[in-house]
Amino acid sequence: MCRAVLLWIRTGLALVVLVSFSLQASIPKKSSSLLEFPRLPPVKLVDVGGHRLHINCTGKGTPTVVMESGAGDFSFDWSLVQPRIARFTRVCTYDRAGYAWSDAGPMPRTMQQIVAELHTGLRKVGVKSPYLLVGQSLGGLIVRVYANQYPTEVDGMVLIDSSHEDNQILLNNKLVPLRELSRGRAIPPVQLKMRAPVGLSSAREVRPPSSVVPKVEAPYDKLPPEIQQVRLWAVTQPNYSDARRSEFDYLAEEVALIHIDRSKREYPLGDIPLIVLTRGKNADEGHQKLQADLVCLSRYSKQIIAQKSGHHIQLDEPELVTDAIRQVVDATRGRAKLTP
Repeated sequence: MCRAVLLWIRTGLALVVLVSFSLQASIPKKSSSLLEFPRLPPVKLVDVGGHRLHINCTGKGTPTVVMESGAGDFSFDWSLVQPRIARFTRVCTYDRAGYAWSDAGPMPRTMQQIVAELHTGLRKVGVKSPYLLVGQSLGGLIVRVYANQYPTEVDGMVLIDSSHEDNQILLNNKLVPLRELSRGRAIPPVQLKMRAPVGLSSAREVRPPSSVVPKVEAPYDKLPPEIQQVRLWAVTQPNYSDARRSEFDYLAEEVALIHIDRSKREYPLGDIPLIVLTRGKNADEGHQKLQADLVCLSRYSKQIIAQKSGHHIQLDEPELVTDAIRQVVDATRGRAKLTP
C-alpha cells in the first residue's frame, strides 16, 4: 500500500499582477485589418546533434527547475509561472523539436527521443544537475522517463495533472487503456546525429488570411496579450503539426513499458520529494484514482487538489503551481519537509 500523504487544498487566492515573460524581441501589435505574426529571435538555440532546441533559463540557484509541457504546448505557456520561480531558483523552459523556435528533429518523436534531446540541450547550455522536473499532462510521463534514464540527476518532481500509464481512450464506444493498443513494436533508437537540420520552424513569417483575426482560446487567454500573439504565431509554424502528431506514434508502446517497469518497483522514484497537483474541475472518478496513484511513485510525496483549476493548472492557478515547486525546492535543500 502507498504510504504517501494526500493533501487536499481549497485555494481562494486572487491572481496577482505578473511579471512579463522576457522575450528578446519586439512584438508587433495588431493592426486594424491584419494580425501580424512576429519573426522573433529566440532567447537561446542549442545544437543537440544537427538540430537546435530553444531553451530559456532565468534566475539563479539550485536545484534547477526544468519545465516539460503537455502535448501541443510551448515554453512561453509557463510565462505566468517562470518569473515567480526565478525569484528563488534557476528555472528553464524549452520548446520540443518542431515547436515554436526549435528546429524540427528526428522522427518519430518518442518520449525517449525527447528526453535524450533535453538531456543534451541542458548539458550544452551549461545547466548542470540536480534538476527538479516539472511535467504537465503528457509532460508528466516525459519527466518520469527522464528520471528513469538519468536518476542521479533528479532531486525532485512536480506532476501537474499528469498523464498516467493507465490512461484510457474511447474506442468503439468503450474505454480501453492506451497501453493495450500497443502492437509490441520496438521503440526506435534515439537519434542525436542528424546530418543537417530537418527544418527551421522560425525561418518563416506566417500570417492568417486578412479576413480572419484569430484569437487565443481558453485557458491560454489568461496569458499576457503579447504572449498570446506569440502563441498564435507558434501554432502556424510549418513543423508544429507533424511534431505534435508524431509524439503519439509510439505512445501506446511507451506507456506499456512504463506500466511494466512500474509493476517491478513499488516506488520508482525512490524517496525524492514529489508533489502531485490535480485539477479540481471536470475530474471524474477514474481521473482522481489515477492521480492519487501517482503519489505512490515516491515514498516522500503528497497530493494537492487545485479546486479552481482545469487541466492547465499553471494557467488557472499559477500561484499554486509556484508554491508547490517552492515546497519541493525547499525539501531538496533540506530547509523544510513536505507536510500535509
